[in-house]
Amino acid sequence: MGSSNKFILAFWVVILCLGLPSCKKNETIKPIRFNGSYNRDFNDLNEYHLRSAEILGVELMADRETAEKKKDKLKEVKSNKNYEVEELTYSIPFLVPQALDLLNAIGENFRDSLKSLNAPHYKLFVTSITRTEDDIKRLRKKNTNSTENSAHKYATTFDISWKRYQKDSKRKTDLTPEQLKMVLASVLRDLKKEKRCYVKHEKNQGCFHITVRVDE
Repeated sequence: MGSSNKFILAFWVVILCLGLPSCKKNETIKPIRFNGSYNRDFNDLNEYHLRSAEILGVELMADRETAEKKKDKLKEVKSNKNYEVEELTYSIPFLVPQALDLLNAIGENFRDSLKSLNAPHYKLFVTSITRTEDDIKRLRKKNTNSTENSAHKYATTFDISWKRYQKDSKRKTDLTPEQLKMVLASVLRDLKKEKRCYVKHEKNQGCFHITVRVDE
């Protein structure tokens, strides 16, 4: 067969393949489920968060100036391919290394879970991180329901929104916030089973309140 005939044959094979469903990339998303209860499965009491925070965390920081002096013990939390750090008003983007490792594991596992479901990728939103005592006082003036004795003070704790996500994919298929919440909840439940974290489902705040867990 001449080279021109081979080119024509290859051309028609490509054309035919593009018209067949079996030749197209399968974009069907697998069923997304969370067989559990958000309030029951993520109901770790504040005392557990605090106990772990007091062991793994830094000493309490009165204000931002004090926090600057402790940055040698902390790691900066930066937006990346797996999560976005929102503009923080009542907290600063620093965590102890163990807590940052946990946050990165959540981001990686969330990304991998979406990939295994053949779903488009979405980034998580980190909405609150480490608070100084001054931050907490200012926050309590705005939100009287916020606790003064918070694990956020120890740089071991962060909040991830379960209501909002940022799509990071060119695929036209979209997931709903509820579907994404189920994926995130499955990731967190697995990490809880591994005893890597404590998690509280904050219904009114629209976030998961997460503290790195001390090894026992």
